[in-house]
Amino acid sequence: MIKKIFILIIFTTTFFTNAYCAGSGDGGSSNSSSNYNKAVSLINSAKKYEKKDKKEKATKNYEKAQKLLIKSNNLKPNNADTLNYLGFTTRKLGDYENGEKYYLKGLTIEPNHKGINEYLGELYVSTNRLGLAKERLKILESCNCEEFKDLKAIIEGTKKSKY
Repeated sequence: MIKKIFILIIFTTTFFTNAYCAGSGDGGSSNSSSNYNKAVSLINSAKKYEKKDKKEKATKNYEKAQKLLIKSNNLKPNNADTLNYLGFTTRKLGDYENGEKYYLKGLTIEPNHKGINEYLGELYVSTNRLGLAKERLKILESCNCEEFKDLKAIIEGTKKSKY
């Protein structure tokens, strides 16, 4: 009888432990990835709408993307890519102050993040802080990447921000 009770306790404990772990751990990170991937898709769609001068549709997609990114960030905080896109969507929705905060937080995690440095530089150009934009450009200088070329052209006034 004691042996049967012991086996029942072990089975029950194992079953509930496995069920609990499946519901938390990886499920949260998978959900975070799912929210992030959906948000990136919405951002890409919004960029296309902007190119077609369909600002209302672009704004709706940025708003939806931002909500998903906030969920993703809550589930898996301190991811530089998520903070980059949170800064981007927030800036695109006209909130430069909070957009800058997301970018700066992302840079504390990954100081050489190409996307954050480019977009933060664009934000600085948009808010007439050219000196700070040039600091971002300096960080990108050694990467020989599109982000450097794009930000340089925007700072020099030879190109408008594509985003």
